[in-house]
Amino acid sequence: MPAPRLSFSLQHPLPIGQGLPAADRRRAALAVMLGVCMASLDTAIANTALPAMARDLGVSEADSIWVISAYQLAMVGALLPLASLGEIIGYRRVMVAGMALFTIASLACGLSPSLPWLVAARVAQGLGGAGLMAVNIAMLRYIYSDRMLGAGVGLNSLVVGFSFAAGPTVASLILTVASWHWLFLINVPVGLVALRLCLLSLPGNSGSGHRFDGVAALFAAGFLTLLVFALNEGAHVAPPRMIAISAVAALVCLLVLLRRQAGHPAPLLAVDLLKRPMFALSAATSVCTFATQSLAFVSLPFLLQNAMGYTQVQTGFLITPWPVLVAALGPVAGRLSDRYSAGMLAGVGLAVLAAGMVLLAILPANPGVFDICWRMALCGAGFGFFQSPNVRALMTSAPPARSGGASGMVGTVRLLGQSTGAALVAACFHASTAQGALLALWLGAAFAALASVASFMRLRLG
Repeated sequence: MPAPRLSFSLQHPLPIGQGLPAADRRRAALAVMLGVCMASLDTAIANTALPAMARDLGVSEADSIWVISAYQLAMVGALLPLASLGEIIGYRRVMVAGMALFTIASLACGLSPSLPWLVAARVAQGLGGAGLMAVNIAMLRYIYSDRMLGAGVGLNSLVVGFSFAAGPTVASLILTVASWHWLFLINVPVGLVALRLCLLSLPGNSGSGHRFDGVAALFAAGFLTLLVFALNEGAHVAPPRMIAISAVAALVCLLVLLRRQAGHPAPLLAVDLLKRPMFALSAATSVCTFATQSLAFVSLPFLLQNAMGYTQVQTGFLITPWPVLVAALGPVAGRLSDRYSAGMLAGVGLAVLAAGMVLLAILPANPGVFDICWRMALCGAGFGFFQSPNVRALMTSAPPARSGGASGMVGTVRLLGQSTGAALVAACFHASTAQGALLALWLGAAFAALASVASFMRLRLG
């Protein structure tokens, strides 16, 4: 069988924005999307099985939560260092290494005989997932031409949205026929196929020539990990002393990082890109919008179950229209962003999201299924029209040489927004146990409205 046509381009880096021929583009996009799907799916797929894991491993349910936290903390800590490494040694190498580590770690998770083993394997899996998520958008800039980048970003949004939406369903299906170990073992054959596709199809890119600053990488990882840990501890009502220590340690890491990388042409924490108004507004828009989504997703189960009497299973189905609409409209918005302003598309979408949050907050006391679902769908439609254009704006407002830093920031601002939203839900419930969920929805509406204003401000930048 003849070697794939891309074998030459793997040896000779491809110029950014040129894109691949149609057949090669499909294979390379499939490789990236398989990685994105697995990394996104594994952020949610284990939640459903936590009680079964706790029983099987002989630990408390509280201890079993480390199965989730270990993955999330490892991923958020490694995103920026691996994005920076991708700029230096090439995004293809980071993605291939991330795919290999993720697959091996999934096997280790599936074979885990104890909780410490499983948590350690989940840390390794989170590092592999970070390798996939840190450079996936940067990789798309080499797979798709500039005029088709929105379509590629839209496809990425579809896969991420579908993976998050399908996580609980996939977990339930697997658990009906097999043990929790297969939630991780299922990744092994898929990962091997994706790894082969990565090796055969992904184009290379020239490195930046900068040296990798390992010390700065440690402080960047420490800053984000401690910040997210502090926010999560606040959301779980940890002792104030623990929250304060984590927050102060995060601040110290940030200050040391900024001092060490002052004047660096490609800093790990992309302060150079944040000096660009389009990039800064797009990042701020993203933080506010993902905070809105987190405020809704964390608070709505309390509202639907405790105040309205729906069961846990019914609640899952009632929330489903939101992620389904995000997944469905992501590609549409992505293609439109190749022709129309991201500020306009995302601004309109966020205004719709704000309206949907208000409508959820003023639900009648005994709403029907249709009353809830069409409001969820409205929120999902608004969010769907924000995500792809905003990611495209983040990437195209960064110089080609800083695609890795921009790609890492896409994941970082998403995780910061989600963590902030979860912490604010806890604050709302502390303010009012009875009205906490409604307060969170109103706060989410305010965040969405603020994000819409920030998005429309981008129209003045051209």
